[in-house]
Amino acid sequence: MRVRWALEEAGQPYDVRLVSFKAMKEAAHRALNPFGQIPTYEEDGLALFESGAIVLHIAQRHAGLLPDEPNARARAVMWMFATLNTVEPPILDLQTAKFAEGDKPWAAERLALVKDRIRQRLGELSIYLGDAGWLDGAFSAGDLMMVHALLRLRPSGLLDEYPNLAAYAARGEARPAYQRAFAAQLAVFTSKPPAD
Repeated sequence: MRVRWALEEAGQPYDVRLVSFKAMKEAAHRALNPFGQIPTYEEDGLALFESGAIVLHIAQRHAGLLPDEPNARARAVMWMFATLNTVEPPILDLQTAKFAEGDKPWAAERLALVKDRIRQRLGELSIYLGDAGWLDGAFSAGDLMMVHALLRLRPSGLLDEYPNLAAYAARGEARPAYQRAFAAQLAVFTSKPPAD
């Protein structure tokens, strides 16, 4: 979704090749992504994996996702890294705690600790954002990454505890490029999966 959104924001056409779970673990796909995961991105002989690296590549090559002013550009990249390294890990941990570890005898205690870590990060982000529209002036790739990470929290209700962050995420969702990317991604989930 992040890659689709970035391409939509940059106004770049793209083709999607769906990969089955079986194919992700086969040699052809592992040549593109040694970890056997998605997404992968291919362009003119270049193959990239990791959504953050792909979004950064798109943002560096096409206008619209990184500011021109060098310091603002560096801050937008900083927010991309902050999303991936600081804000998103406990959010992803919440999914693990709920779904992969939910049946363990210690699951309730672990879930409480994970939620506390998420609240700490959301509280810090909420204070920083205040009543600003975006993280650093105009919308950037940093906002794209952050909004996407925050939207993962919506089912948990944790995002609603921080009204300015919930509004921030809603602003990101309301962007026409997000809407196009979401519709395209939703179409994938409602279509027939690739054959194994």
